[in-house]
Amino acid sequence: MDTLTHVINGFAVCLQPINLWYTFVGVFLGTIIGVLPGIGPSATIALLIPVTFGMNPTSALIMMAGVYYGSKYGGSTTAILIRTPGEAASVMTSIDGYEMARKGRAGAALAVSAIGSFIAGTIGVIALTLFALPLTSMALKFGPAEYFTLMLFAMTAVASLTGKSPAKGMLSTILGLMIATIGIDLQSGQPRYTMGVAEFQDGVGFIVVVVGLFAVGEVFRGMEGLFKGTAPEMVKISGKLWLTKEEWKRSIGPIWRGGFIGFIIGVLPGAGGTIASILSYTTEKRLSKHPEEFGKGAIEGVAGPESANNSDTAGALVPLLTLGVPGGGATAVMLGAFIMYGIQPGPLLFQNRPDLVWGLVDSMYIGNIMLLILNLPLIGLFVRLLYIPAGILYPLIVAIAVIGAYGINGSMLDLYLILFFGVVGYIFEKVDIPVAPLVLSLVLGGIMEQSFRQAMTISGGNPKIFLGSTITVTLVVLSVISIALPFVLPRLKALKQSEDPA
Repeated sequence: MDTLTHVINGFAVCLQPINLWYTFVGVFLGTIIGVLPGIGPSATIALLIPVTFGMNPTSALIMMAGVYYGSKYGGSTTAILIRTPGEAASVMTSIDGYEMARKGRAGAALAVSAIGSFIAGTIGVIALTLFALPLTSMALKFGPAEYFTLMLFAMTAVASLTGKSPAKGMLSTILGLMIATIGIDLQSGQPRYTMGVAEFQDGVGFIVVVVGLFAVGEVFRGMEGLFKGTAPEMVKISGKLWLTKEEWKRSIGPIWRGGFIGFIIGVLPGAGGTIASILSYTTEKRLSKHPEEFGKGAIEGVAGPESANNSDTAGALVPLLTLGVPGGGATAVMLGAFIMYGIQPGPLLFQNRPDLVWGLVDSMYIGNIMLLILNLPLIGLFVRLLYIPAGILYPLIVAIAVIGAYGINGSMLDLYLILFFGVVGYIFEKVDIPVAPLVLSLVLGGIMEQSFRQAMTISGGNPKIFLGSTITVTLVVLSVISIALPFVLPRLKALKQSEDPA
């Protein structure tokens, strides 16, 4: 009853005209920022902090949160239409979303992205409302050993992303892990594999890698077709710009599962929407009756990841509000904004400033509705991008990629890296090496290494620490099962077919 009272009071706060306006400004800015790769919500929120001096803290934080979850909507648009992920978490969406666009179903891909984002975003906010405080105690139990086994479990997802050749998938995974080691070693403070280049001390930017692999690599493939005279014809949109009955039926399960996966991963500080979307994608591929369709335009490959990366934003606010621990870059900037306003996030925040907490949480319900209203009518406009001639579209893709990459650090090196990874993406496509394992290992590599080394330091070098709690044992068992399933399931299916009298 106390929670219900707080929720009602929170709506009284967020439905004030001024707060409704700032909710709209936040989600609108977030949608635009999500389209441009590299800029991201963290930089946008940081730029907004000086502008919000003198504002009511509740209004300012409502606007910043709107930018945060609104960017997840925008990131899928270019991922689906031109294979350029606007947000890191939209990488998995680009795999099947772009293939759907090439088959003339861009409208359906954009529609399921918007609907899935709305449903899963709402699931996340409901879970935030009900379980914020109880889930905090679970997050506190995660130490270095637990984080390592969690990342290990996530890494075993590579087994379902390797395609037809496990060897090629393993090569892609190793390359991703090698790239993840570039930079300053956080424990010794020594540079590793930087080749004397000062910019490499901060590592290779994730956005730079994925924009090069996906967007620029696609441009190279398109240019090859133009020169050879085998360029694909202009994409023709087939059917309505909406989901068919069959597509809707196939999307319901992934949306709900993605919503819960995203929220749970979001609660863990440092995990992030990218890991949530990867886990959702691999989950849907394993549960699907037609896993061979993934990578070729399966609508589940859009519905699941898009739902997961949106509900992740609500989950990420759990450690921020209840512990004062940011779960990622955007929430770290928001933590700075809290402190600037003289507000200390933590357990006492719910007692001392319930109007702010519940006004912020309830504004996310309103913001998700605004985003749905904003995005659905624009689907018809977005799909017109596919009618742009290749001679204009490819330079447009390169321009978006360059602006996004250069905007991160203002470094020319990033532009050369985009070109390099564009060539890598082109070669990978030619020799049929999957890109997804590289992306996954690049995301997880640094976190896995640091968690492993911290756990070994704590235990004095005793590896038993990775079996020292119920959480670690459970995750190790799940990892073993995850690795075994791709080998066991085909044999079980073959055995079942051999026993079938038909």
